[in-house]
Amino acid sequence: MKNLVYLFILIATSSFALKAFGTEVVITTSEGVMKAHLYENVPNHVKVFVERARSGAFDGTLFTRVIPGFIIQGGAPDSRNALPGARVGYGDRSTEIMPEMRPEYFFKKGALAAPRQNDDINPKRKSDMSQFFIVQGKVYRNGELDTLEKVQNYKIRQKALDLYYRPVRTELQMLRTDNPKAFNKRIADINAKIDSMILATPGHLIFSKEQREAYTTVGGCHSLDGQYTIFGELTEGFDVLDKIARQKRDKYDRPLKDVKIITVKIMN
Repeated sequence: MKNLVYLFILIATSSFALKAFGTEVVITTSEGVMKAHLYENVPNHVKVFVERARSGAFDGTLFTRVIPGFIIQGGAPDSRNALPGARVGYGDRSTEIMPEMRPEYFFKKGALAAPRQNDDINPKRKSDMSQFFIVQGKVYRNGELDTLEKVQNYKIRQKALDLYYRPVRTELQMLRTDNPKAFNKRIADINAKIDSMILATPGHLIFSKEQREAYTTVGGCHSLDGQYTIFGELTEGFDVLDKIARQKRDKYDRPLKDVKIITVKIMN
C-alpha cells in the first residue's frame, strides 16, 4: 500500500511539473548558452514563439537593447546583418498578438517575455512576437518593497482612512481608555476594511510572499509586473544573462560589440 501511495505522489508531482513547465528552449549566443522553459498556460505566446524559433526567425539576429539592472532584448528582424552603430530593434507590428498576462507570473530575474509598443499607440498592450526580452533586474531589500507599497497605495489609504477611521477617531480615543479590548477589536475591523479597499482598487501594489522571496534573493524588476506578457523563464545561463547585460553600449542601448543570437532551438 505504501508503494502505491508513493507511486501516486510521484505521478502527481511529475504531472504538476509538466503542467507548470512545458517546452524547453536553448538560446545559444556569442556570449554563451541560456536555457529556458516555456509556460503551458500562456498558449498563444508559446505557440508563436515556438513557430518563429523553429523557422529560424531569431537565428543570426542581435541583442539590440541591453540595460544593466533591467533587461536584455533581442531577436528583431532588422538586426540581422546590421551595420555597426545602426539603430535597430524596431520590431514588426505584423507579429503582434493579444496579451496573455497571468497574475501568478511576475518579473523575477530570468523572466522571458514579449516586448510591445507603448500604450498610446498600442492600448490593447499587444505583444510584439518578433522579439523577446529577458529580465536581469536588481535585488531589493524588504524595506524597499515596503516603501514601494506605501508610496503606490498612499492615496488609496488616505481615502480609506477618511471613510473608515477619521469619522470615529474621537470615539476610538475614548474606547482606548475605557475598554482596550473593544478598542483593539474595532481597530482590527477598520484595518481589515482599509486593506480590503486597497486590494479592490485598481493600481494598488501589494507584493505576494512569492514576489518578496524572489525580489529579495535572485532579484527582478517589479515595475514591469502586469505590463507585459511573461511566457517562460530561464533555468540555466544566468551568468550569460549577466554577461550580456554588462556589455558597453551606445546611447540607444545597443551593445558596441555585437551580441549575436546564434540559434534558438526548441528541444521538445
